[in-house]
Amino acid sequence: MPAAARLASAGHPRRWLAVLFTVYLLLLLWVVLFKLGVPFIGDDDLRRLKPVPFAAGGGVSANTPFELGVNVLLFVPFGLYLGLLAPRWPWWKAVGVIASASLLLEVAQYVLAIGVSDVTDVLVNSIGGLAGYGMLAWIRHGLQERTTAVMVRICTWTTVLALLAAGAFAASPLRYGQQGNAADDSPRESERSF
Repeated sequence: MPAAARLASAGHPRRWLAVLFTVYLLLLLWVVLFKLGVPFIGDDDLRRLKPVPFAAGGGVSANTPFELGVNVLLFVPFGLYLGLLAPRWPWWKAVGVIASASLLLEVAQYVLAIGVSDVTDVLVNSIGGLAGYGMLAWIRHGLQERTTAVMVRICTWTTVLALLAAGAFAASPLRYGQQGNAADDSPRESERSF
């Protein structure tokens, strides 16, 4: 039996969920801050602020439906993990943590000058996290006391698949978002604001 399965089945599901949540957060940082590219710190040319939700502004076009959908999906696991790790929290506290995490990512993009800091992302990410939190409540209603055991398995397999996909992407020649230019090694601007 692999060490992960032993840890999860040996009465330590919360500890294993915390490990999985940490892996998810690291992947989330890589996707949101570095757009699946090599981590870097930008310059003032890459620093953009889009303060008006869902509209063009700050030299950045309006959000596409694809971007909005990706932002929702990226934060659904955040809500699921938060609900599993803090099951007694009221919904408003979970929303506060989810929105704060999203805001922190947007502030980090601005401070590090690595992308678009977008109010829309904070709103849409919060909706995604709340959807995950609500989804867990619905799952709990159906599975009752088996919820944690089932969700540990689902989260484990989903995390393994996400790591394999991230590894395959990192090893492939495909690139997305800001990347270094071969001629001058300076990052290029991308309007994507995940």
